[in-house]
Amino acid sequence: MKVVIIKYNAGNIRSVLFALERIGVNAIVTDDYDEIRSADRVIFPGVGEASSAMKYLKEKGLDTLICSLTQPVLGICLGMQLMCSHSEENNTDCLRIFEQKVKLFPSNGLKIPQIGWNNITNLKSGLFNGVADNAYMYFVHSYFVENCENAIAKTDYVIEYSSAIQKNNFWAVQFHPEKSGEAGQKILENFIKGF
Repeated sequence: MKVVIIKYNAGNIRSVLFALERIGVNAIVTDDYDEIRSADRVIFPGVGEASSAMKYLKEKGLDTLICSLTQPVLGICLGMQLMCSHSEENNTDCLRIFEQKVKLFPSNGLKIPQIGWNNITNLKSGLFNGVADNAYMYFVHSYFVENCENAIAKTDYVIEYSSAIQKNNFWAVQFHPEKSGEAGQKILENFIKGF
């Protein structure tokens, strides 16, 4: 099976690569159109800022490529946010795979960004097979995807929001499965194996 991690100017790609190696998957990190198109599984991770990431994707033609993929695609953190329609981070138009908007957490006395462990609830996808409801995942983010009909997991931090979403062949998670211990590893295994 060919697994590709999309390379773009966003951090944290190496930790995803190492997490996949721990479960016996040798992935390719690339921004090559044909390599991505021919993959069996595509992972779109990232930590960074939305507008500069979108600029890079457009310069490389990856914005249209990602939207056209028909194999299973998993967005992680910034990757999830970029799959949405618009981000409040520097007023950025994104890929529009999901129609949801990405918003800045309101300041209600809790620390922004959210950094650390929080639980995921209302799990509604085979992506979470073998993962307990209320399992803890590792988060690092200041922006969130609003609650929506595409939500397959929810988390509460300041407000309740969509911590995982799914539409057709696209799955996306706000947390970092590659940094979330056994439960996160199980999510990656489920995605690679097709549940």
